[in-house]
Amino acid sequence: MRQILTSARIFDGQRLLNGHALVVNGGLIEAIAPLPDAPSGATKVDGIIMPGFVDLQVNGGGGLMVDGQTDVERLRHICATHRLLGCAGILPTLITDTAKATARVIDAGIAAARANVPGFLGLHLEGPHLDPRRKGAHDPDLIRPMDEDDLTRLIHAARNLPVLLITVAPEAVTNAQITALTDAGAIVSLGHSDCDFDTALAAHAAGASFTTHLFNAMSPLGHRHPGMVGAALAGDGFIGLIADGIHVHPAAMKAALNARPSGVVLVTDCMAFAGTDLTRMPLNGRPMLRRDGRLTLEDGTLAGADLRMDRAIRVLVEQVGIPLERALAMATSEPARAVGIGDRVGSLASGRRADMILLDDNLNLQGIWQDGGWHQPLPA
Repeated sequence: MRQILTSARIFDGQRLLNGHALVVNGGLIEAIAPLPDAPSGATKVDGIIMPGFVDLQVNGGGGLMVDGQTDVERLRHICATHRLLGCAGILPTLITDTAKATARVIDAGIAAARANVPGFLGLHLEGPHLDPRRKGAHDPDLIRPMDEDDLTRLIHAARNLPVLLITVAPEAVTNAQITALTDAGAIVSLGHSDCDFDTALAAHAAGASFTTHLFNAMSPLGHRHPGMVGAALAGDGFIGLIADGIHVHPAAMKAALNARPSGVVLVTDCMAFAGTDLTRMPLNGRPMLRRDGRLTLEDGTLAGADLRMDRAIRVLVEQVGIPLERALAMATSEPARAVGIGDRVGSLASGRRADMILLDDNLNLQGIWQDGGWHQPLPA
């Protein structure tokens, strides 16, 4: 069925277009054309038509975590939940766990990729090869250095998943291991580390090309000791940012975004609470609480984020002062580019799947394009 949509603005992944129409035919985008050139019979919608979000750090959703019980159906459920939260695709993320749990999640991810689970882009393994001094909400009893069995398992995963993002601390891996993972196709990210500036630079030189949730759980930027934050901002790799206004102060976000005009991507770091009204659930046997817009352990340690991507965009635009085009790109085309799948998601163009969402004029998620029409998202 051929449909013609017009809106006040259309964001194609790079530019906000005024006075254009978007033509959808059989689930694919046929064209984005100026209104004088568009076919007649258009349907007008209010707001911004844009690509679905791309989220590279999703620990769970719909009441379920990515954990040692994960199978294909759990990944399908989590991905389906996030599709109703505006995501065209996600990287389900396993936080620090046992070798057995990691192997199970990898097997489930490979099976999900073979089954073409909608919204499944690959996996993000955040740990267990981290620095316990910067553990955050990760279980310190499960954090450990990478050994040869771990490396073999991860290389196998990298070769059999469409995307594998691995967060490690340089203290827990060798640069040779980073190179081996990169050579196998994995995207190595630095995070949960207390390493110094030079150590972080050496890890980037070995192949690490990403930094996990900037400012959080890492050595800070000091004027004499730049730390991991300084290495991320001085380099040219990609950087994940949790823009809820809680994990990072808007002034710090503004400084970082001024330092890095490109390459910073939004992540939600959301947990199983996403898409539910739950207020309490376990995390590795410890209570995790949802209150006042944040997720914490009982001691107040932040445990992921209670965040949807449209709110992150609003924080960037309204509190940080980032231009709207850049904020939208940070939630769509930039994360897709970061993990090498910009040809699949993150942009609207002729011949691409119509993975589209609609934001209202206040930048709230208003609609999700599925099955040839707009559908209501899950409540925020």
